[in-house]
Amino acid sequence: MNMGGDTEAVDEVSLGKRLQQARQSAGLTQQQLAQATDLSYSTLAKIERGAIKTPSVFTIQRIAQVTKVSLDELMGLPHAAKSLQQKSSLKFIYFDINGCLVRFFHKAFSVLAEETGVPNDRIETLFWHYNDAVCRGEMKLSDFNDILAKTLGVSSVDWTDYYLGAIEPIDGMKELLEWTAERYQVGLLSNIMPGFIQIMIDKGVIPHLDYAAVVDSSEVGAIKPESKIYEIAQGLTGVLPEEILFIDDSRANLMAAEKCGWKVMWFDDYYPEESIKRIKNALG
Repeated sequence: MNMGGDTEAVDEVSLGKRLQQARQSAGLTQQQLAQATDLSYSTLAKIERGAIKTPSVFTIQRIAQVTKVSLDELMGLPHAAKSLQQKSSLKFIYFDINGCLVRFFHKAFSVLAEETGVPNDRIETLFWHYNDAVCRGEMKLSDFNDILAKTLGVSSVDWTDYYLGAIEPIDGMKELLEWTAERYQVGLLSNIMPGFIQIMIDKGVIPHLDYAAVVDSSEVGAIKPESKIYEIAQGLTGVLPEEILFIDDSRANLMAAEKCGWKVMWFDDYYPEESIKRIKNALG
């Protein structure tokens, strides 16, 4: 996931149809696929007809494994693998941060809940209500901290401390960035609150590299998947759209980038080793 609260605007009906087509191509009935993936028949049927709006990535991963269809294709990125076959055309690689370079910060909500006695879901709801505004730079982080403190009934809250205390680098990503930077121009493209990127670089949470571009949503005044942030990001690269690869854990963000002509790859932080292997294979 991303710090900017990216909306995973998956077309559930289309996703259901893709899963259904994958099952039928594999010659499986719903009952057979349900048994093979350890899902209930009713759950699988609901996913296929779009009644279950957001099946978990674990579920999609299991279906992909059984039906022998790539995860990217089931996630609605069928052109990603094909376009990356022409990998020699790539010149610039953008990486997302939350959900790609660092594990997400949800446990910060639990820590605040334990310390204040306020229910976890109330804290998370409040956070997401204001998060986009802070990540766009429309609201100061200090103002957000004041609102958070008032709601929690405490004198002060520093969300930066809770965020930094909750995230942790994803194993293997430091090495992947360093490996990629030896072969391509590398940049960061993230929905994030003011100052967080530099703090993470200074603390070594994010590799300290000579990034060709750093697109901080709070500085450019736009968040993914809005087209404006991709236009700004592309302008910083000095290359053609088809020469950019974007790696992100959000399908909505990837689809928006693909509409801009970028190549894209989905990162699965539940299975980072597999994602890293796919990326290295694609980049050569």
